[in-house]
Amino acid sequence: MGLSFLTPWAGLFVLAAPAPLAVLRARARRIDRIRSSLGLGAEAGASRIAHAVGLVALCALLALAAAQPVVTTSRTLTERTDAQVFLVLDTSRSMLASAAPGEPTRFDRSRDLAQGLADRLPEVPIGIASFTDRVLPHLFPTVDRGLFAAALQKTMGVESPGPSIFYIGARATSYDALGDLPTLNYFTPTTTRRVVVVFTDGETRPVGGSLPAAFEKEPQVETVFVRVWDEGERINVTGVPEVGYAPDPGSEAELGRVAASIDGAVVGEGEASRLAEVVADLLGTGPTRARENEGTRRSLMPWVALAAVFPLGFVLFRRNL
Repeated sequence: MGLSFLTPWAGLFVLAAPAPLAVLRARARRIDRIRSSLGLGAEAGASRIAHAVGLVALCALLALAAAQPVVTTSRTLTERTDAQVFLVLDTSRSMLASAAPGEPTRFDRSRDLAQGLADRLPEVPIGIASFTDRVLPHLFPTVDRGLFAAALQKTMGVESPGPSIFYIGARATSYDALGDLPTLNYFTPTTTRRVVVVFTDGETRPVGGSLPAAFEKEPQVETVFVRVWDEGERINVTGVPEVGYAPDPGSEAELGRVAASIDGAVVGEGEASRLAEVVADLLGTGPTRARENEGTRRSLMPWVALAAVFPLGFVLFRRNL
């Protein structure tokens, strides 16, 4: 736990305290002259000191509130230093298919599987990406599962973003797009154990010949495909099945061929435990380090400003009295 200030320079407002003290001093001299002319005794010194303390306290509290104090908490997480995982979710329109209107879509089930896998690997940095005819990162690998869950639920969505171009009468998803994962900087250079888990229904355009060559690059990227699909599913966005879509039973065989070409594994969506075991085996064991992550932030400014009401009330009471 620590204390920090968002606008520390605003705390210089405390330097304005001499101004009301000077006014108080001038007022006290004037009162002394009046009381002397009336033959009255001098005002009690303790009363004047209390008034001055009230003014200083008011200025100090307002300055502290202006500096915006924040209490931050942190937590220490254990992080693998040699391993990272990217969870890649198919966000093409066919992932909206479900068994019936109101039932979980393929994308919803993929998201649940991704969250469950991340929960089973707490020490492994995990990132999130989407793919259609391109792969786009949404979150780079992290062990902060709160951040992971927020990115998974709030930034991921079907056709959000959509494919780079509009395909008329053709599928938008292409396995060729996955070739960016081992060739571009998705993983940190020091990561030796790299795993990609792809959640897809397998309904894609024909695969070119460049994908196996991309996955031959060192360090090796291990790949696991999770097929989220059922033959009875339709796209029920409007409550009525879309006539332009029908499940492709041949997608399973095509996915198997693609996985075999890059030495990947295929897991069914009903095999969540096996999925975690497969990924854990690919990651193995390795060195870890303690990583400190910021937890929560709590602003104290409203409470400090509220506390300023008390010296202000005392000063006003003294003035009126």
